[in-house]
Amino acid sequence: MSSIVPFTSETPFDKVLADIREKGWSITDDFFSDEMVEALMSDISDLDNSYMKQAGVGRSLDHQVALERRRDYIRWIDPVNPARSAFLNAMGELRLEFNRRLFLGLWDYEAHFARYEEGAFYEKHLDAFKGKSNRVLSTVLYLNENWEEGDGGEFVLFDENDEHKELGRFHPKKGRLAVFLSEEFPHEVLKAKRTRHSIAGWFRVNNNIQNNLDPGQ
Repeated sequence: MSSIVPFTSETPFDKVLADIREKGWSITDDFFSDEMVEALMSDISDLDNSYMKQAGVGRSLDHQVALERRRDYIRWIDPVNPARSAFLNAMGELRLEFNRRLFLGLWDYEAHFARYEEGAFYEKHLDAFKGKSNRVLSTVLYLNENWEEGDGGEFVLFDENDEHKELGRFHPKKGRLAVFLSEEFPHEVLKAKRTRHSIAGWFRVNNNIQNNLDPGQ
């Protein structure tokens, strides 16, 4: 078990759960401890691109690399070191709180590191389509030191009822956590002007009656 202390307080979940209940999305700074964020920043900074892969669009048989739509590199996260174990355990605790207090029936959580090099972006998209995915809640944790106004790479969230209406543009600053309903909110990543790191993840439900997660999801 990791010795990294994950949270900044004994009850870190209240704001995120209240936001999701009231509006379906949440932007929270300093959700995790500085210790854990620093460990994750060090982890992804040490990853060479040769150990990551070019991200694609679509899922399962429809998955393809489309550089005109997104240009980040990713590496899926397994609990192979203390930082990754601490993060996955913390998100597991958050999953249990969502189920206990919002009755979401979340089954598991998956996540990957994401690297946007200078010039990289991800066009507007949804993380899930209604009735066609088991993703319920999307999360993004930002791992960037001293991100400034002119550095680009903003996370833009759009209204679920009007995909042309922006709910906000958020800098990918160190320790900021975004959580939102996967099927409801279009979003994009604007072009980064320096290397940008994050962890993208999804809380999922189990749509398989055999107690196994949907294949290819």
